[in-house]
Amino acid sequence: MKARELRQKSKAELQKILWNKREKLRDTRFNLASGKIKNVREIRKLKRDIARILTLLKSNQ
Repeated sequence: MKARELRQKSKAELQKILWNKREKLRDTRFNLASGKIKNVREIRKLKRDIARILTLLKSNQ
């Protein structure tokens, strides 16, 4: 997600998106370890999205 899109969301929406991204990251890591997934770039993308959301949540306090 782009930072511009995230800035338009409310705090509750950002927290819900953050929870979903963390769950997807956990599942992706599990699938990578079990050999079901080959796209390791997805992990990088998820981690960057999580960092963007956390940054916005901290700056909006």
